[in-house]
Amino acid sequence: VQLVESGGGLVQPGGSLRLSCSVSGLIGSIGTMGWYRQQLGKQRELVAEVTEGGSTNAADSVKGRFTISRDNAKDTVSLQIDSLKPEDTAIYFCHADGLALEAGAPAWGDYWGQGTQVTVSS
Repeated sequence: VQLVESGGGLVQPGGSLRLSCSVSGLIGSIGTMGWYRQQLGKQRELVAEVTEGGSTNAADSVKGRFTISRDNAKDTVSLQIDSLKPEDTAIYFCHADGLALEAGAPAWGDYWGQGTQVTVSS
């Protein structure tokens, strides 16, 4: 299973970024897809997630500024980030859960991307 993220970078406060993640290797449909972030010295935290049916959930700190979306036909999930703040600086990780073959048998699991750095600074 591979999750490949793109779209991170350096942006000024108030700017925007769009993160994208492409998932491959899962069997059939993907369950929940989402984005987490890990700020320096802190634990990884949920940013936003979207279920297979399209229901979304987001952290209070990003509501109104971050928008998550998924394309089930392309097995991708995106995060539109607007009105960026310095405190949004973090490594952002793509997450998906779904069915994959493990040791020849299907098993439900959680899968992560390598992470993409977002830095908000003037």
